Amino acid sequence: MQKIYSRLTTLMPAQNMQREIFIRFALLFFCLMLWVKNFTYISFPILVLAWLLDGGLQKFKRLLHEPLVQAILILCLALATGLLWSDYSEDSRLKWMKYFVLLTYIPFFSLLNESRLQFVFVTLLTGYTCVVSIGLHQWLVTGAQGIPLLNISYLGFSAILGMGVVVAVYFAGVNRSVLFRSVFWAIAFLLFFIQFNQSARGILIATLITVSFLIFLQYRITVKKYLMLMASIILVCIVFAVNSSVFQYRLAQIKQDIVQLQQGNYKTSVGYRLAIWDVGLDGISRQPILGHGTGSPASYFERAILTYKGGVYKDLPEFQDTSHFHNDWIEMGMHLGLLGLSAFAFLLWSWHRSFKMSGLSNFGAALIVFVFLAGLTDTFMLYNRVPVLLLVVTAIFVSWQNKMRI
Repeated sequence: MQKIYSRLTTLMPAQNMQREIFIRFALLFFCLMLWVKNFTYISFPILVLAWLLDGGLQKFKRLLHEPLVQAILILCLALATGLLWSDYSEDSRLKWMKYFVLLTYIPFFSLLNESRLQFVFVTLLTGYTCVVSIGLHQWLVTGAQGIPLLNISYLGFSAILGMGVVVAVYFAGVNRSVLFRSVFWAIAFLLFFIQFNQSARGILIATLITVSFLIFLQYRITVKKYLMLMASIILVCIVFAVNSSVFQYRLAQIKQDIVQLQQGNYKTSVGYRLAIWDVGLDGISRQPILGHGTGSPASYFERAILTYKGGVYKDLPEFQDTSHFHNDWIEMGMHLGLLGLSAFAFLLWSWHRSFKMSGLSNFGAALIVFVFLAGLTDTFMLYNRVPVLLLVVTAIFVSWQNKMRI
């Protein structure tokens, strides 16, 4: 028996090393696959396996004290419950399943201990830099919107750039070194300039408002100085707009859309959104408590437009395939009514609480404002990669801050 025990104790370091190598591989693979479409089908099972090997089930009770973990579980539970009264089988696209990707936060956050944190941060930063570089190259050389090579749309790429702007401005505000402040401001302006040349108007405005809000929170300056600073930012925006053919084209397109809208034509970007929001709000009013069930909104829209307001919107599916309601709140309200809206609001509130508990209240508030504003003109939480990227950034920031406070 003594020999067997001695043998096991000699094997333990090797087993621990192999386990650590696999865990680091899982984190590396997850951060790199984050930029690939449908990455969760491959990387999430590996991440969960690494989490289980790291004693994830034993840590789960402690994880439940994290506000964001609680909110994600509640939202996913509400969506799963909503299947009981839905006709989701009519919707082959299953867009609503993207909400469950939020669950990746649990194993990822749990695996971030002190020894792995820097490794994960460098991996994520390297991946982000490569993606932005590819997008910049494609825009400058081919004039492409988004990153077709990675199947990232102009909306997704704009959101990725906007997140980078917010993070860079935050670091510029908290850094005491004049050199590093200058570097972070330069990075923020570069990313913002690239974003100006993407066609995502709503996310661009969300970035601008979020940065203004973050500056106000960080610097605590007088109203006069704040207005002077905002005037400078607006001046920069004007310079960017004058030198951006994409921005000028989208601005002209808005004017054309308004003219078409006045003529009763809803087959435009602006007209389609107004129409689908109109139908969505009416749909919520018909089932305000529990909604129409998880997975039902798209099929409800296609049925409702045949008779709603005399069928004025009935030809809209010819303009664009119906997949969502281009608004996070209307989308969730259609799925689950007040239940879903409450769960989604709780998610945003808990997200900020997780930051606040770690001493990152300003950054957390800015991040939630960005998510909220971006979700007013599109279903931001259904983007392929952006919500998970936000959660990865959250996990790294919170873990890093908790490490610094120990």
